[in-house]
Amino acid sequence: MDPERFFRHPQTAGQIQYEILRASFLERLAARIVAERFHITPGYVHLLRHRFRRGLITFAFRPSDEPGGRRGVLAEVRARIAQMRRERNLSAGQIAEILDDEQIEISVRTVERILREAGFPRLPRRARLLIGETRRRTTVPEVSSRLSLEDGERVQVSSEMAGVFLFAPFVELLGLPGLVAKAHLPGSKPIPALSYFLSFLALKVAGSERLSHTNDYNFDRGMGLFAGLNVLPKCTAMSTYAYSLDAPVIEHLQSGVAREGQRLGLYTGDTINLDFHAVPHWGDESILDKNWVGARGKGIKSALTLFAQDCDSKLILYTEADIRRSEADDQVLRFVDFWKKIAKSVTPTLVFDSRFTSYEQLARLDEQGIRFITLRRRGRSLIRQALAQPASAWTRITIPHEKRKFPRPQVIESFVRLRGYPKPIRQIVMRGNGHEKPTFIITNDAETPVEIIVAQYARRWRIENGIAEAVQFFHLNALSSPILVKVHFDVLLTMIADTLYYLLAKRLRGFEECNATQIFRRFTRGKGDITVTSDEIVVAFPKRAHNPVLRAVDWSKLPDRVSWLGDRRLRFEWR
Repeated sequence: MDPERFFRHPQTAGQIQYEILRASFLERLAARIVAERFHITPGYVHLLRHRFRRGLITFAFRPSDEPGGRRGVLAEVRARIAQMRRERNLSAGQIAEILDDEQIEISVRTVERILREAGFPRLPRRARLLIGETRRRTTVPEVSSRLSLEDGERVQVSSEMAGVFLFAPFVELLGLPGLVAKAHLPGSKPIPALSYFLSFLALKVAGSERLSHTNDYNFDRGMGLFAGLNVLPKCTAMSTYAYSLDAPVIEHLQSGVAREGQRLGLYTGDTINLDFHAVPHWGDESILDKNWVGARGKGIKSALTLFAQDCDSKLILYTEADIRRSEADDQVLRFVDFWKKIAKSVTPTLVFDSRFTSYEQLARLDEQGIRFITLRRRGRSLIRQALAQPASAWTRITIPHEKRKFPRPQVIESFVRLRGYPKPIRQIVMRGNGHEKPTFIITNDAETPVEIIVAQYARRWRIENGIAEAVQFFHLNALSSPILVKVHFDVLLTMIADTLYYLLAKRLRGFEECNATQIFRRFTRGKGDITVTSDEIVVAFPKRAHNPVLRAVDWSKLPDRVSWLGDRRLRFEWR
């Protein structure tokens, strides 16, 4: 050992502290100068002074007999640490965990220091899968679809979202398991297609914003059980699955859901509202078209989606998302072709706004015998002509809607010619309806009374409210991908989840007209215990204010067998 180097260049922590305090109290140097000499902060100098004055520092800087040794660490322990690094290439954290299991208390920093002094370099950062874990940590269980119980065996789990099982009878009522099989949705050996689909659906009815939020339910075995699994698939698996879908599969599934809704009498089909909705996309390299977003008053990169809504039930019965801006005018004819296959004996009246399609497409609708009600695109000259009409030209009507704020507007009826439309078309100019400028309604229905025509168009706000609810609760605007097929699958899931909430609400006395947000807050959300036996699934709900409403539902008139869970009988209990 070089004596001069030992005193001029202290190495141990105790010796360094001694030299710092010696310079402070004996040489009377300022804290700033001492800090610069020893490459520390002035605050640390003040701390050492404070601790020394109170007798909290004892100096132990004599080196051990073993080269590279440290006071308080036995030579056997140092040799063991070096051996584990040399033979097993373990990190300092892993070595500290092993020693801790052997009742040897040593910090990770001390292990790092001993390894450094023994000449071992720092290991590069590695993933856990590469280094392996020496201590079992809390990890998400591997997904499994096996649910085989012997006679007499039972499994009980708790869930933060036990209310999701309230939708199981309606999943069977809509025949979704069979529709998924007929649509040939892809699946895998550990996760069947139906389990994937029900995993997505469970997140939808739970109001989950994005697929990444499936991590909120990673350990909720109740949510996994609803999908026929032990736990829900991880975010990566679900996102990858959504990319594996193609347009024919989604269209086939949508057609099946619409047919089942028609069979159950959910749609009247007399009046159908149509509307576009632009789902914003904020990706830096978005390849989507710019579409007009009224809420923002400008065109932004977005996925253009289409919704068709049954006017009476307010249910969404058709969706489309793979739409380019140049194809928007043709979507009304695509919907007509779709609806003719679903409801062959019903000819609906289509209601949409002035920018939904072109006058040329209106002519094609008229050729097929499809009635429509829409707005005429008004210019300044049209508005001046309407305002110039004498008072005697206006006729006051009464709209048959008891809650309407302006039930008695004034109208002028006439037949006009439009560019692109081959024959005269009925026009209704209306004022006194709460708007500053007159409204121009055009329709090819020349027989229905004007009061009914105005009332039918006035109810177009229902689809706007439906889209607003889909944005608020089903997070329709939470678009995470520019791949439009994936967007269409998400929109279709919104349509199915909305139908499930409708079916549940119609059986809740006093809550028949409530939207999904209200039903979720009062009934779906909440804890519960789920007991699974070889032939039965019992979902027990704790005491809640609205349990009597659920208890009053005649569950015996709904399917009580869960086909995807071994055809077990489903039963609800309220404590």
